[in-house]
Amino acid sequence: MFVDQVKIFLKAGDGGNGITAYRREKYVPFGGPAGGDGGRGASVVFEVDEGLRTLMDFRYQRQFKAKKGENGQSSNMHGKNAEDLILKVPPGTIVKNVETDQTLADLVEHGQRAVIAKGGRGGRGNSRFATPKNPAPDFSENGEPGEELEVVLELKLLADVGLVGFPSVGKSTLLSIVSKAKPKIGAYHFTTIQPNLGVVVTPDQRSFVLADLPGLIEGASEGVGLGHQFLRHVERTKVIVHVIDMSGMEGRDPFEDYQTINNELRAYQNRLEERPQIVVANKMDIPEAAEQLALFKEQLNADIPVIPISSYTRENIDQLLYTIANTLEEVKDIDFNEEETSTETNRVLYKHIPSQDKFEITRDDDGAYVVSGNAIERMFKMTDFNSDPAVRRFARQMRSMGIDDALRDRGAENGDIVRILGGEFEFVE
Repeated sequence: MFVDQVKIFLKAGDGGNGITAYRREKYVPFGGPAGGDGGRGASVVFEVDEGLRTLMDFRYQRQFKAKKGENGQSSNMHGKNAEDLILKVPPGTIVKNVETDQTLADLVEHGQRAVIAKGGRGGRGNSRFATPKNPAPDFSENGEPGEELEVVLELKLLADVGLVGFPSVGKSTLLSIVSKAKPKIGAYHFTTIQPNLGVVVTPDQRSFVLADLPGLIEGASEGVGLGHQFLRHVERTKVIVHVIDMSGMEGRDPFEDYQTINNELRAYQNRLEERPQIVVANKMDIPEAAEQLALFKEQLNADIPVIPISSYTRENIDQLLYTIANTLEEVKDIDFNEEETSTETNRVLYKHIPSQDKFEITRDDDGAYVVSGNAIERMFKMTDFNSDPAVRRFARQMRSMGIDDALRDRGAENGDIVRILGGEFEFVE
């Protein structure tokens, strides 16, 4: 089964907790703090494996959770870092954040990696908080929570050439005779319901990857038929080979078919209509095809190569392969995914990352104040509330962020309840 789009949940590992410990060797007075830091939590990393062709591995397992870092130990021993969770994906996989629809990674080369969910850092042991004023702190820090998010994986086949056209025009047959691919072939519409790839080698030993894409119909760019599901695979192709049934056996007009498919490519995204296109007039072994071809060329009135072939008799197959290989050599350095052309070869992309210190104060139905925000929730999770010094440190952090003043501005008074995640606090002036 061909799987080219799937939604999964990722949870990176939390950092290990730091600990509170002291040196207790004999004859060592005032040994001081000796609590070690926790280890780093495992990140979720995607890696390209050129041996994969689909996202089938993610069809049945939709949740992936990485391991937590090891807790710190006494004698200032650092907890062990957790090994990253490596998820293998096929070349051409795009990772998008479900919530923001932001593209997180575009993975195309074998071995290429991308960290999608970052593991939390380990919490600091009490020895990290020693100062001249407080040489023996009696609190430590919990590990930082690992990132968690829902992502969509989309697969766009990395083929040099894409075969497009109406159903039953002979795309699968053409692929089967020019490569060793064995697509399903039948005399009915939508025989091909998944893309097929084949490696083609020309008589002069040039090679390229050819993709047989499921048949398009009118309205494909709006989701009609199989088109919308598989048009994305055309985006990565450098050359489009438009196969047309020139025999008219299906009762359709070849030129109307040509216009319809091009309209769907134009209506889609990524400027598909700008791809170099080669028109293949197939089924030329049928007697009516020659007359239809002459009429088609008159109506076309454009400088587009039209190559008459017969998949049945193998007529002009070599000429078609030479034409495709020559066209690929002309366009091999063009990046069709660039929205704007630029003469700059080295560019740095700067992305604005919103401040993590922002917080929001709302009211619950019972009148309690609810404080939310990335930074304050992260500090809450990293605080050991069984330790009074750690609680006092958390209160100082809230004050430095301006949360106390913001609560006063909202009308908070002595004794009011303040909630952060699952914890409740009493507001005290």
